Amino acid sequence: MTVSTPPVVPPGEALRFWLKLGFISFGGPAGQIALMHEELVERRRWISEKRFLHALNYCMLLPGPEAQQLATYLGWLLHRTWGGVIAGALFVLPSLLILIVLSWVYAAFGQVPVVAGLFYGIKPAVTAVVLQAAWRIGSRTLKNGVLWAIAAASFVAIFALHLPFPLIVLGAATLGWIGGRFMPERFHPGRHGGNRSAADRADHLPALIDDDTPTPAHARFSATRLAYIIAVGALLWTAPMALLLAVQGWNGTLTQMGWFFTKAALLTFGGAYAVLPYVYQGAVVHYGWLSGTQMIDGLALGESTPGPLIMVVAFVAFMGGWQSADVTALSGGNLFLAGAVAATLVTWFTFLPSFLFILAGGPLVEATHDDLKFTAPLTAITAAVVGVIVNLALFFGWHVFWPQGRDGGLDAVAAVIAALAAVALLRFKANVMLVIGACALAGLAVTLARG
Repeated sequence: MTVSTPPVVPPGEALRFWLKLGFISFGGPAGQIALMHEELVERRRWISEKRFLHALNYCMLLPGPEAQQLATYLGWLLHRTWGGVIAGALFVLPSLLILIVLSWVYAAFGQVPVVAGLFYGIKPAVTAVVLQAAWRIGSRTLKNGVLWAIAAASFVAIFALHLPFPLIVLGAATLGWIGGRFMPERFHPGRHGGNRSAADRADHLPALIDDDTPTPAHARFSATRLAYIIAVGALLWTAPMALLLAVQGWNGTLTQMGWFFTKAALLTFGGAYAVLPYVYQGAVVHYGWLSGTQMIDGLALGESTPGPLIMVVAFVAFMGGWQSADVTALSGGNLFLAGAVAATLVTWFTFLPSFLFILAGGPLVEATHDDLKFTAPLTAITAAVVGVIVNLALFFGWHVFWPQGRDGGLDAVAAVIAALAAVALLRFKANVMLVIGACALAGLAVTLARG
């Protein structure tokens, strides 16, 4: 039986998918990447497994939210620049709108018991989702002992030695480069030994953009196009920054937010958790835009809403705008407007570099998907990321199961919710959204029962 794929993805169908993804992309980057893989590689067959992983490996090298960048990359590959912009923007906008509303509720009404109860159930579920993602990505990536060793070493490096993620990436890339030269069969992304999983077998079905599909004309490298992208990107950053300087001056809160979060966007190697200490130190300690307790509450909001976790910066900016006299004065005393403007501006400065990295670098990446000198280091990096994701799952578990620290005792209810969610996801392959929704309701019921 021949499996056929459409010659092109209708733009309307792509638009509906990216919009849907923006509202259901829970579970952090690992869960979001797994969701895109299931939809685009396994179910819709818009892109092959090999091409998907090649794009993912590039996004993991970049500073910024890799899941959002992957959506931008795939949208660009399918529908040119406008497709990438729409895919990347729709990955972020629903989260921004939801966080603005939730931040307003938080700032105006304090701790809402119903919301707190939902969060209580969602956080154990997110722990299970991250664990599931580590299993899924690991089962596809760790095809031999060398890659398993790299994953184990990366876990030890980040968990026990507390090495920074960029150093782990550099070490894995170096091992991959060496391995690609001396044992290429261990680092070839398309050569898997042993029994193949269903996902691996699916890779042999034709996809719209298949392993051997020629690079589309719009995705080929052009020096003129690269210069154009860089010039437009510079303009899109300079224009709002110049406006902020004219309105508020260099020391204005919004100007400082724009500059600070531009720097943060360029330091987010390894995802949001790698840059959160930098954001905490700047936003809480240095600028005083919000308190430490508010920062922790914002992280819970970021974990519990769709979109990239780095969207917690929207909460940070909202609270900073809400509590800064110069921003509220600029908005005519309207606190909601002050917070919403700050959140929107910070989101712009945080994600603009991500779009530029994809639109400028994508053609170079597309030219290397059969070049082992490029793919071997990326294969090693993917193996290392598996170890980092396992560490993230343990990080979640520690803070969810022992919320008061080692001396506070185990939160048995949260542990049970996480265990049930893990069984549902790993054993019964339940839908991620249904699991998160059920856990949220369970957390609400427990919270209300406790009074």
